[in-house]
Amino acid sequence: MLKKETLMSTLPALTLSNEFVRLELSSLEHVAGLQKATADGELWTLWYTAVPTVEGVAAEITRRLGLYEQGKMIPLTIIRTMNGADEIVGMTSFMNIEQTALYQRAEIGSTWYSPTVQRTVLNTAVKHLMLKYAFEDWKVITIEFRTHRLNTQSRRAIERLGAQLDGVLRAHQIMPNGTLRDTAVYSITANEWNTIKTHLEFKIEQLRHA
Repeated sequence: MLKKETLMSTLPALTLSNEFVRLELSSLEHVAGLQKATADGELWTLWYTAVPTVEGVAAEITRRLGLYEQGKMIPLTIIRTMNGADEIVGMTSFMNIEQTALYQRAEIGSTWYSPTVQRTVLNTAVKHLMLKYAFEDWKVITIEFRTHRLNTQSRRAIERLGAQLDGVLRAHQIMPNGTLRDTAVYSITANEWNTIKTHLEFKIEQLRHA
């Protein structure tokens, strides 16, 4: 558990789990599984998001671990466990971490999933784990989500969690293909967590029987 006096250079090596999924600190041991996951649907071809190519998986893990060592990110590998066998299906992270003597806040982002698990219980189960840890153990004041304004699938997924739209950052970034990205910014605050938690647990029960 992070304390208020914890320095950003000592972020935890998290492992979070429930009956559906396990989140582990990303490692080069995950390369083969993540290569298989990103090859499913050739996710890197989606122009409005950033997903590594098969050949780029190891470099992406190394990049994220570099940010982890700097205290800027906790990169996590998503491992589906609900079918009786472990299967690596994507990546996520706590990122843009702010820790001061008074408060902590972070963004959940750099997330991608194999198409085989999209629109299933998995994303809700993953976000429930991460939000529960962030608000109940880490004691953050806010969790933020950011995505391309035109990434409607991602925006709907964030909205289904119960996050509220804070606004759109116009011409916020330049994408690798040279286009300008407008970034939609969402958040969940600590005061909202009990209601959001109830909402997510209800959704998980519904999806369990779907």
